[in-house]
Amino acid sequence: MIGDCRTAALVSKQGSIDWLCLPHFNSGACFAALLGTREHGYWSMAPAQESRSIHRSYRDGTLILETEFETQSGRARLIDCMMPRENFSELVRIVEGVRGQVPMRLDLVLRFDYGSVIPWLRKIQGGLSAIAGPDMVRFRSDVPLHSANMKTEAEFTVSEGQHLSFNLTWYPSHLEAPEPIRTDAAVKQTEAWWRKWSRRCTYQGKWREAVVRALVTLKALTFLPTGGIVAAPTTSLPESIGGVRNWDYRFCWVRDATLTLQALLNAGYLDEARAWREWLLRAVAGSPSELNILYGLHGERRLTELEVPWLPGYENSAPVRIGNAAYNQFQLDIFGEVVNTLFQAAEAGLGQPRHKRHEVALKMLEFLETGWQQPDDGIWEVRGPRRHFVHSKMMAWVAVDRLIRSAKKGRFSIDILRWSKLRDEIHDQVCRQGFDPELNSFVQYYGSKHLDASLLMMPLVDFLPANDPRVIGTVKAVENRLLKNGFVERYTQDSAVDGIPHGEGTFLPCSFWLADNYALQGRHAEAVGLFERLLEIRNDVGLLSEEYDPIAKRQLGNFPQAFSLVGLVNSAFRLTHRARANPRLPNVEFSTPATARTRAPDPRRE
Repeated sequence: MIGDCRTAALVSKQGSIDWLCLPHFNSGACFAALLGTREHGYWSMAPAQESRSIHRSYRDGTLILETEFETQSGRARLIDCMMPRENFSELVRIVEGVRGQVPMRLDLVLRFDYGSVIPWLRKIQGGLSAIAGPDMVRFRSDVPLHSANMKTEAEFTVSEGQHLSFNLTWYPSHLEAPEPIRTDAAVKQTEAWWRKWSRRCTYQGKWREAVVRALVTLKALTFLPTGGIVAAPTTSLPESIGGVRNWDYRFCWVRDATLTLQALLNAGYLDEARAWREWLLRAVAGSPSELNILYGLHGERRLTELEVPWLPGYENSAPVRIGNAAYNQFQLDIFGEVVNTLFQAAEAGLGQPRHKRHEVALKMLEFLETGWQQPDDGIWEVRGPRRHFVHSKMMAWVAVDRLIRSAKKGRFSIDILRWSKLRDEIHDQVCRQGFDPELNSFVQYYGSKHLDASLLMMPLVDFLPANDPRVIGTVKAVENRLLKNGFVERYTQDSAVDGIPHGEGTFLPCSFWLADNYALQGRHAEAVGLFERLLEIRNDVGLLSEEYDPIAKRQLGNFPQAFSLVGLVNSAFRLTHRARANPRLPNVEFSTPATARTRAPDPRRE
């Protein structure tokens, strides 16, 4: 991935940009070959002859991608980046000759609106322009271009020491074209911008390279104008090849809020954490009963889901979807996510928000007094009947608990005794109806025998301590029934619960949560082993998707996925902290009665 904190492009190993939405993450794609064919738009820069080897890497601490092609006649380097620019999108590509002479080929197919609109092309000095409706592109090239049959091509040779530049500029078609940029200067400016940002990372542990790469990617998934963080820059990359679980992730999920804020705070990125909090407060403003589980980049609420019939889908995984119907689901857990995020921000000293925080939190508290008893759609956005999901009730408890903690610290005034009774009522019900003595585990929803990896969040949100026997039993049940081929599945699948056909990979954040539980239980070697197994499945430049197929050994789902990268960052901090606190930490002994209600220790004091 390369990006400019407004949108992002995906570049293949062969030097082809097959996905790019302009000007924003959720805009229509001008390169959509990733979900269709080459006729739906792409931009390839590659050797004209077969490559003996291809090596890719990012420049340290940046989102500047370098791809080296080794051929029979020499070696060439392709440099790709997007220059952060306020009102326009600027994609820069430079071909450098490293050794010998390498014949190269450029292929450019521009299509707007996900491959459905063929623009008008016009030759201009040093390149061409393309226009269709609101979209205008200027393409500049250091080599002569030939356009025919709605495609632009060029063949050229790059010699050792030679630099050839190309750039694509998007701007609104009703405005004048921006001044041309100097590509070498643009790359230097972009490199300096990213290096200045990545040097602020406070993590100095064993896995610094992986943590910095994850954080740089998270920064690139941040929509700079508003502070919102998209779940991924793609839509409809399948959770199972040929399946129908293909969703649009170019939006901001409230359920990711707490863990994302934790990752930013841990790494020292207070400005980004503050911007994320402000986006969250603006987005959720309104009636708590109308709270969305996801919002648009600017906080839009209506994200109507459509199918795009002219795109066959990634490896024929249809349908391709634009928008996400999950926006109108009811999920109790987001109340806990919002309140916990505000609590964490206050604990970290982020200062007063621009928009009132306490009114939002208190309105949520009033809603939860009765609303917590309602069945909901659950964390995984299943499309079956609403149920009393245990994770959802747990997060309702988190919302009440964090508001009580805030009140005790004098941040606002509430009847603490009244709300403490509600907190105890929720906790007791979850422990009574959500725990199955036969399985010795918490279950997915009240009365079920299904397991759910989201239950691993219990010690991570202080619902129960990691050494509670019920948590230990749940971890063991997850190991026995959800840990498959070294990775954790989301839940035991049941079409009656899902409402859609089976078929997906292992959802990667769940495996990070299991590693976190291992660390909290003193099982440090197992925690490190699982964590490093997750690092091994990153692609060649350190990125993770939403899911992984351990049999086919391939990443699945939208890519790169913010939630997976957040899990990586938070687990790295937790494992490093636990190891430094006590590198010889033994396994924990347990003697607490299974019926006892035990509060978790504050993780900041552990």
